[in-house]
Amino acid sequence: MSLDELKGIIEGLLFVAGEDGLTEEQLANILKVERETVQDVLRDLEVDLTEINRGMQLIEMAGAYQLTTKPEHALYFQQLVEAPGHTGLSQAALETLAIVAYKQPITRVEIEEIRGVKTEKAIQTLTAKLLIKDVGRAEGSGRAILYGTTKEFLDYFGLKSLKELPPLPDQVDEGFLEEDADLFFKKFEEGMETLLSEDNSES
Repeated sequence: MSLDELKGIIEGLLFVAGEDGLTEEQLANILKVERETVQDVLRDLEVDLTEINRGMQLIEMAGAYQLTTKPEHALYFQQLVEAPGHTGLSQAALETLAIVAYKQPITRVEIEEIRGVKTEKAIQTLTAKLLIKDVGRAEGSGRAILYGTTKEFLDYFGLKSLKELPPLPDQVDEGFLEEDADLFFKKFEEGMETLLSEDNSES
């Protein structure tokens, strides 16, 4: 397999891995190549992403490599969020956003424990839309990313602060039942839709 082929595969693997990233050892095991080969390909990929003015960048954090968007493009991501007619969120993204809004700061694993399903794609979507962001690291092994909402989240829903979030009959806690979760998501969606409608009618 050529280095160019390996580079394309590694780029795809890192995209799929998302925020967790992959270590050199993991990549070497997946590709059945030497770790030194992975290091060479990663250096080459980093150069490509830097010099060819691509939309992604390669970063290394705690030994794992990740593909992320570039900070200098943040203005355009914000314009995407604020663009008319671009307010729709999938059910998965909306449920994830609801949990982050009410339980922040919170890790991906904690979100998945509440939702009962994988949340990686929803987190990627919400991060790209600037509705949630990395607000720190959890204590303990692994130092998992903690997520919280952003100023753009408040602007998106026409809120001045998190205190204006729609009140819910039951707060989400570690032991809340599946039927409570369904009500939580339903109430959140209804409240957010109301806020969006009010905001649009005033503008």
